[in-house]
Order: sequence, then structure tokens, then C-alpha cells
Amino acid sequence: MGQPDLVLLAILGLGALGRNPLVTAAAGILLLLRLLGLAWVLPLVEQHAMSLGLILLIVAVLIPFADGQVTLQQTVQSFTRGGLAGYAGLVAGFVAAVLGARGIALLEQNPHVIIGLIFGTLVGVAFFQGIPVGPLTAAGFAAVLLELFTLLRRGF
Repeated sequence: MGQPDLVLLAILGLGALGRNPLVTAAAGILLLLRLLGLAWVLPLVEQHAMSLGLILLIVAVLIPFADGQVTLQQTVQSFTRGGLAGYAGLVAGFVAAVLGARGIALLEQNPHVIIGLIFGTLVGVAFFQGIPVGPLTAAGFAAVLLELFTLLRRGF
């Protein structure tokens, strides 16, 4: 059992300790692939898993529209009569999209940032009942924090 296996085993343990089936399952699947000698699949999974995961997440969010639980009229009313909630959702969606784009840029320039994102996500999931979604947004938030630290260090 090599170092990657031990890391995955530790993550699996943290997921179990934090009672988070998503982290536990993900680490377990990756560990199983490695132990079965299927590590060659990992780059393929890495290349497509993010897109597939985002597609599945968006599908889950859009199901109320697809099955008629949310109508076009209700959608319009969320802005016209919904008060601040509709507009807060609009602003939050905009901010998340912009942060996601900045996150991709940060990860392309500094791929080692992913290590902190993974461990931060694990802590948030395992000990604070978080869920492991939004790595691009987390990277975007990290980019904003880095810019703020740079500004503070320079004295604005």
C-alpha cells in the first residue's frame, strides 16, 4: 500500500468520522480503483468527473422545472413579488459564477492550491456538516483572499 493509498484511507476515515457518506464513498471508490490496479482510469475520471458532476448537480436543481413543481409564472413572481429572496438568489448566482471563473484561473496558475481546498473541504464536511460542492467557487474565494492579502501587505 503506497502513500496515495494511505492518504485516501485517511480521507475515508475522516469521512466516516465526520459521518459524511459523500466523502467516504468518493475516497472508497478511488481507493478501490487503485487497489484493483485500475489507477490508469484516474486521469480519465479526473478529466470528465467535474463536468459530469456539475451536469448532475444542475439536473437535480432543474428537476422542479421539468416536473412542473415550479412554473414560469412562479419564476417571474420570485422577482416581482418574492421580495429580497429572488434578488439575493440572482446576486448569489452571479457572484458564484464570477468566483468560479476566478477559481479556474487560480487553479491553472497555481495548481498546488487544490491541496488546501481539499483539506479545507474535508474539515468543513467532516466537522461542520458542510457538503463538498463548489471547488471552483472555493478556488475563486481563495483568489479573492489572496488579492486581499496582497493589498493588505502593500498597504492598499
